[in-house]
Amino acid sequence: MGPLVPTIISNEFDLVIALLLGFGFGFILEQAGFSTSKKLVGLFYGYDFVVLKVFFTAGITAMIGVLLLGHFGLLDLSIIYVNPTFLKSAIIGGLIMGVGFVVGGFCPGTSVCASATGKIDGIIFVLGGLFGIYLFMEFYPFLINTYMAGAMGPVTIPDVFGISPIATAALFSAIALGGFVLAAYVESRVNKVPFELPRKQKVKMILTALVPFIVIAITAFSPDKNERMEAKINSAELLNKAGTKAIDGDKMALEIVNNHYKWNIIDVRSPEVYKAWHLPLAINIPLDSMRNREWESYFKQKFKKNVYYSDDTDMTKKAFATAEVIGKADNYILKTGAAEFRQIFFKPQPPGPNATKDEVDLYHFRLKSGIQMDDLAKALERFHSKPKKKKLRKVQGGCA
Repeated sequence: MGPLVPTIISNEFDLVIALLLGFGFGFILEQAGFSTSKKLVGLFYGYDFVVLKVFFTAGITAMIGVLLLGHFGLLDLSIIYVNPTFLKSAIIGGLIMGVGFVVGGFCPGTSVCASATGKIDGIIFVLGGLFGIYLFMEFYPFLINTYMAGAMGPVTIPDVFGISPIATAALFSAIALGGFVLAAYVESRVNKVPFELPRKQKVKMILTALVPFIVIAITAFSPDKNERMEAKINSAELLNKAGTKAIDGDKMALEIVNNHYKWNIIDVRSPEVYKAWHLPLAINIPLDSMRNREWESYFKQKFKKNVYYSDDTDMTKKAFATAEVIGKADNYILKTGAAEFRQIFFKPQPPGPNATKDEVDLYHFRLKSGIQMDDLAKALERFHSKPKKKKLRKVQGGCA
């Protein structure tokens, strides 16, 4: 049920929602006549192509819908699970299923729907399927090499042919449209009815056929989520706002010592530079990883203030702007760079003989703060585990 479960809906409702969807799917199959073997095998005899039309329409709708939702950032395509491809075994399995479809008049899903309505042929088909599963389990050690043959990994059509997902959607939409016209022609010849349609119906069908291509065009020519986000991040408004929410090193050191529990100190440099040295209690979220979903909880929380730092002012400001776009946390930047902060508090230079009282006091404050921050980090190390990325589950699914 991902990504609804567990991100939006709790795990307790997983099976409940699955059960409701199962009832809904079965009801639709029954109402569409897919629990009748005569309806289903009409595809192979040429007198009824409703199966082809329904499943092709469902596939095209899902494909374009996924592209559209992903384009506008409403669906994270990175968490969609792609079934690994085993080409040779898939071809063999497809041939076996095709023969079973023609002979039995059902596919696995429609056979369950038919048996639920009490159809004898559906019940026999389900029992035959269960017997086939049992045989496969028993002979699996002998079939494993065939079963695993042609392993290609989780590839997609755009990966194999080197074309974009948008072009793939347009190509398959055109194939579907051509397939519908050809199916209508074959149906008319087999059923001996006129192939011509009334003009109004023709216009309606043409307008309907244009819908997927219009949606694909919108997806292809409009800016996607990343482009819109990048424009916001680089806007003068957010970059200027970062300058108004800047904290100097002395103020940050005081906050770390006295109010560390109120702050998330975020180092946006690379992991290698972070490991070499970082501010006490700082966590590492590299700038180029901030948009990843596993870190979004830091930017959407309202319990702590976030302060970002690096050794580059522009990088720090961009991290601030990115966080502002992603979430609604209270964000700040550290005016003092990491190297400068280390020098000031952990390698402070003693004041000269002619130093003023204020300069001497500042030196002692920084020296003491460095020691306190170091002691605090060591004391909390045993209690504070490293920040954990949010675990993302791949969204799995498919026809039974």
